[in-house]
Amino acid sequence: MLLLRGRSVIFLLDENFPKSATAFLRSLSHEVYDLRDLGLAGSADDIVVHKALELGAVILSTDRDFFHTLGHQYPTHLGVIVIALKTPGRTAILSRLEWFLNHVATEQWAGRAFQLRDSTWLAKPPIR
Repeated sequence: MLLLRGRSVIFLLDENFPKSATAFLRSLSHEVYDLRDLGLAGSADDIVVHKALELGAVILSTDRDFFHTLGHQYPTHLGVIVIALKTPGRTAILSRLEWFLNHVATEQWAGRAFQLRDSTWLAKPPIR
Protein backbone atom coordinates (compact mmCIF):
# COMPACT_ATOMS: atom_id res chain seq x y z
CA MET A 1 0.00 0.00 0.00
CA LEU A 2 1.26 3.44 -0.92
CA LEU A 3 1.53 5.70 2.12
CA LEU A 4 2.83 8.93 0.57
CA ARG A 5 4.94 9.54 3.64
CA GLY A 6 2.07 8.86 5.97
CA ARG A 7 -0.38 11.42 4.67
CA SER A 8 -3.54 11.02 2.76
CA VAL A 9 -4.34 13.38 -0.09
CA ILE A 10 -7.62 14.84 -1.32
CA PHE A 11 -8.09 14.53 -5.08
CA LEU A 12 -10.59 16.18 -7.41
CA LEU A 13 -11.19 14.25 -10.63
CA ASP A 14 -11.90 16.28 -13.72
CA GLU A 15 -14.78 14.97 -15.82
CA ASN A 16 -12.38 13.42 -18.33
CA PHE A 17 -10.49 11.34 -15.76
CA PRO A 18 -11.47 7.66 -15.43
CA LYS A 19 -14.02 7.04 -12.68
CA SER A 20 -12.05 3.90 -11.77
CA ALA A 21 -9.41 6.19 -10.27
CA THR A 22 -11.82 6.76 -7.37
CA ALA A 23 -11.65 3.16 -6.15
CA PHE A 24 -7.90 3.00 -6.80
CA LEU A 25 -7.18 6.17 -4.78
CA ARG A 26 -9.59 5.26 -1.99
CA SER A 27 -7.87 1.88 -1.68
CA LEU A 28 -4.76 3.92 -0.82
CA SER A 29 -6.72 5.82 1.88
CA HIS A 30 -7.11 9.03 -0.11
CA GLU A 31 -10.23 11.14 -0.29
CA VAL A 32 -11.67 11.58 -3.80
CA TYR A 33 -14.24 13.94 -5.29
CA ASP A 34 -15.45 13.76 -8.86
CA LEU A 35 -16.76 16.80 -10.74
CA ARG A 36 -19.45 14.61 -12.31
CA ASP A 37 -20.78 13.61 -8.88
CA LEU A 38 -20.66 17.21 -7.66
CA GLY A 39 -22.84 18.40 -10.55
CA LEU A 40 -19.94 20.39 -12.02
CA ALA A 41 -19.31 18.47 -15.25
CA GLY A 42 -18.67 20.90 -18.08
CA SER A 43 -17.65 23.72 -15.73
CA ALA A 44 -15.14 26.35 -16.76
CA ASP A 45 -11.56 25.78 -15.63
CA ASP A 46 -11.72 28.57 -13.05
CA ILE A 47 -14.70 26.90 -11.36
CA VAL A 48 -12.77 23.61 -11.25
CA VAL A 49 -9.79 25.34 -9.62
CA HIS A 50 -11.95 27.17 -7.11
CA LYS A 51 -13.68 23.91 -6.16
CA ALA A 52 -10.28 22.24 -5.72
CA LEU A 53 -9.13 25.11 -3.50
CA GLU A 54 -12.37 24.90 -1.49
CA LEU A 55 -11.86 21.15 -0.97
CA GLY A 56 -8.11 21.39 -0.42
CA ALA A 57 -7.69 19.02 -3.37
CA VAL A 58 -5.15 18.14 -6.02
CA ILE A 59 -6.68 18.16 -9.52
CA LEU A 60 -6.43 15.06 -11.73
CA SER A 61 -7.13 15.58 -15.43
CA THR A 62 -6.28 14.47 -18.93
CA ASP A 63 -6.83 18.00 -20.26
CA ARG A 64 -3.45 19.42 -21.33
CA ASP A 65 -4.75 22.97 -20.90
CA PHE A 66 -4.69 22.42 -17.15
CA PHE A 67 -0.93 21.89 -17.35
CA HIS A 68 -0.28 24.86 -19.59
CA THR A 69 -2.51 27.48 -18.00
CA LEU A 70 -3.85 26.73 -14.54
CA GLY A 71 -0.56 26.73 -12.70
CA HIS A 72 0.16 30.26 -13.89
CA GLN A 73 -3.32 31.63 -13.32
CA TYR A 74 -3.74 30.13 -9.83
CA PRO A 75 -0.34 29.83 -8.15
CA THR A 76 -1.87 28.87 -4.79
CA HIS A 77 -3.35 25.58 -6.07
CA LEU A 78 -2.39 22.37 -4.28
CA GLY A 79 -1.25 20.60 -7.43
CA VAL A 80 -2.45 19.71 -10.89
CA ILE A 81 -1.62 16.29 -12.36
CA VAL A 82 -2.36 15.91 -16.05
CA ILE A 83 -1.95 12.53 -17.69
CA ALA A 84 -1.51 13.06 -21.43
CA LEU A 85 -0.97 9.76 -23.22
CA LYS A 86 -1.02 8.86 -26.91
CA THR A 87 -3.51 6.09 -26.16
CA PRO A 88 -5.27 7.24 -22.98
CA GLY A 89 -7.07 4.10 -21.87
CA ARG A 90 -8.17 3.63 -18.28
CA THR A 91 -5.47 1.08 -17.46
CA ALA A 92 -2.69 3.20 -18.94
CA ILE A 93 -3.88 6.34 -17.11
CA LEU A 94 -4.06 4.55 -13.77
CA SER A 95 -0.65 3.01 -14.36
CA ARG A 96 0.92 6.45 -14.92
CA LEU A 97 -0.89 7.81 -11.88
CA GLU A 98 0.44 4.97 -9.75
CA TRP A 99 3.96 5.63 -11.05
CA PHE A 100 3.63 9.32 -10.16
CA LEU A 101 2.37 8.59 -6.65
CA ASN A 102 5.33 6.32 -6.06
CA HIS A 103 7.99 8.66 -7.46
CA VAL A 104 7.09 12.28 -6.71
CA ALA A 105 6.84 13.35 -3.06
CA THR A 106 3.60 15.03 -2.05
CA GLU A 107 5.64 17.89 -0.57
CA GLN A 108 6.54 18.87 -4.15
CA TRP A 109 2.99 19.07 -5.52
CA ALA A 110 1.62 22.36 -4.18
CA GLY A 111 1.84 25.18 -6.71
CA ARG A 112 3.06 22.83 -9.44
CA ALA A 113 1.42 21.43 -12.53
CA PHE A 114 2.63 18.04 -13.72
CA GLN A 115 2.19 16.48 -17.13
CA LEU A 116 2.77 12.74 -17.37
CA ARG A 117 3.34 11.42 -20.85
CA ASP A 118 3.88 7.86 -22.04
CA SER A 119 7.48 7.64 -20.83
CA THR A 120 8.40 11.14 -19.62
CA TRP A 121 7.02 13.81 -17.34
CA LEU A 122 7.28 17.56 -16.81
CA ALA A 123 6.74 19.85 -13.85
CA LYS A 124 5.96 23.59 -13.89
CA PRO A 125 7.76 25.11 -12.13
CA PRO A 126 10.52 22.50 -12.42
CA ILE A 127 11.56 20.45 -9.42
CA ARG A 128 15.14 21.16 -8.48
